[in-house]
Amino acid sequence: MKQLTAEHAKKIEWLLTDVDDTLTWRGRLPPETLASLERLHRSGVKVVAVTGACAGWCDHIAKLWPLYGVIGENGAFWMTKNRHGFQTHYTQPLETMRLRQAQLRDEVSAILADYPGVDFAADQGYRICDVAVNLSQDRIPVEKSIAQDIARRIREVNIDGEPVNVMLSSIHINAWVGKHTKQSSGQSFLHSMTAQDEIDLATVTYVGDSHNDEGMFAWLPLTFGVNNILAIMDDLTHQPSFITERNGGYGFSELADNLLQLRQM
Repeated sequence: MKQLTAEHAKKIEWLLTDVDDTLTWRGRLPPETLASLERLHRSGVKVVAVTGACAGWCDHIAKLWPLYGVIGENGAFWMTKNRHGFQTHYTQPLETMRLRQAQLRDEVSAILADYPGVDFAADQGYRICDVAVNLSQDRIPVEKSIAQDIARRIREVNIDGEPVNVMLSSIHINAWVGKHTKQSSGQSFLHSMTAQDEIDLATVTYVGDSHNDEGMFAWLPLTFGVNNILAIMDDLTHQPSFITERNGGYGFSELADNLLQLRQM
């Protein structure tokens, strides 16, 4: 990994991270990743998952993993568990999200009828806001040109006068109606947790692997990509500051080791 300095490492208070193919690798959570999350937690670094994953998966992550919180479905909500209990904050009224999601799902279903073999993500029933199309999760990957064509057609959809946001992750096409993004909800989450009007961005970093992480790379001055991001680097206008030598959760563990060592210097 390109050299990270102790000066940078010691400033970091918040480590925001993608989940799929950043904390996981090939559909599994490496034990090294979970151990790294625990070490970061004990060191005082507040790790927050920022993911396109469904609400059902995020509920599990927020309750059982050593994290400060989880921002899910690309910013539709965040979940926290602490001494006060378990809380979920929605960026739109839940009823509104559910209604728009149902309308969008009907539109996407009509589009997918033109692409035999391409279907919704298996966890669609556990989502509360977005609609996810499965590109590579537990299946042979959909060809890049087909995925891009489906994404283009979904972007042309309009729900009650509102445009549809479309992002490609390493495993899904995620589509939703609303102004939230990983970046906007990440910023709102930090404001909520710190009660500060201005966040010192030198205290915040992010690690990711895919197209839907680009907004985070653009927002923060210090960011990381796990090694598998190299496959899409040419697609990104805003790229991570540093790249690990290993893929997915193994790369995250590499980053955590390096970060913790530097913070002790």
